[in-house]
Amino acid sequence: MSIPVRQQARIAAYILGRKLRGVKRYPLTLMLEPLFQCNLACAGCGKIDYDSHILKQRLSVEECLAAVDECGAPVVAIPGGEPLIHKEIRQIVEGIIARKKFVYLCTNAILLEKKLDLFTPSVYFTFSVHLDGLRERHDESVCREGVFDTAVSAIREAKRRGFRVNINTTLFAGEDPEKVADFFDFATHDLKVDGITVSPGYHYDHAPRQDVFMGRRQSKELFRAIFRHRRLRRSKWPLSHSSLFLDFICGNQGYQCTAWSNPTRNVFGWQKPCYLLVDEGYAPTFADLMNRTKWENYGVGRNPKCANCMAHCGFEGTAADDAFAHPLKALWVSLRGPKVTGPFAPDPPILYDTPSPNRRHPDNEIPLVNAGRVQH
Repeated sequence: MSIPVRQQARIAAYILGRKLRGVKRYPLTLMLEPLFQCNLACAGCGKIDYDSHILKQRLSVEECLAAVDECGAPVVAIPGGEPLIHKEIRQIVEGIIARKKFVYLCTNAILLEKKLDLFTPSVYFTFSVHLDGLRERHDESVCREGVFDTAVSAIREAKRRGFRVNINTTLFAGEDPEKVADFFDFATHDLKVDGITVSPGYHYDHAPRQDVFMGRRQSKELFRAIFRHRRLRRSKWPLSHSSLFLDFICGNQGYQCTAWSNPTRNVFGWQKPCYLLVDEGYAPTFADLMNRTKWENYGVGRNPKCANCMAHCGFEGTAADDAFAHPLKALWVSLRGPKVTGPFAPDPPILYDTPSPNRRHPDNEIPLVNAGRVQH
């Protein structure tokens, strides 16, 4: 795991404190979206589908910092849109760091090299650069030529200036496992990034293309193939995930989503239930989000919209909780790596009525069973 020891210790102490107080649901990472506007139009993203007047909206510095204080999570990710478009992004970042929160500023890096002077290296601050593969694959993913070279140049310059830099990779249908492994080797040995965050592509109803998303079985098979390449090469990629989350995306843990561990605050309010479902409504306060959201209506087997999701924003919190409860299991998986052979762990059961007897389970193997309807 490439997460700094200071950050791991802070998060562990935070989790322990919540558990000792008997808190059932608590946030680990605040997803703070100060705007939806972006300078790219990626095929798998639905954020820029909003009307122009919404794309012009911004959270103020005061609103951002109030959300950080209200939520209390030890980590704050700043996605978008493209956060570097926000004219007050420096003040937002500085305000969060002053609270000793760990900040991950997510960016496509088109503006990064020009904006580096706005920021100061800090143990609490990391640039998280969107890169979905090597040149051809990444430029195809973001639907614009030349973005890969711009991002790589910005990463090199940020590293030269002493900043922590991670890459954030989303994998979609049709990925070549060997090429993904090549890309991770490049990021590790050539770019020398501090961390790699990777996740299966999550389904956005508003995305321009719907054929890019994978089912759960596809995701598990892809990640097992990628990790087989890592074993053959004996590569040591700085993956910014818990060992059990990596085991989960390889199909070895039958986790349920804990969406509350990654709450989202954006220009509309506190998004229900998570960063990925954009049509479920908003809460006016964080307390309202946590206490009034019908969490039992969301997750694998509970809601058709969640059927194929294996994204880290929904399941990393589950893996962290499992690691806290079963440290020896987490240590063993960390030492041996994710299992890449054998049967997959069963997914949670389907609890909603199916529209057709021919519809298949997300793993494309097990027929769905009518087992009651989730109420919305």
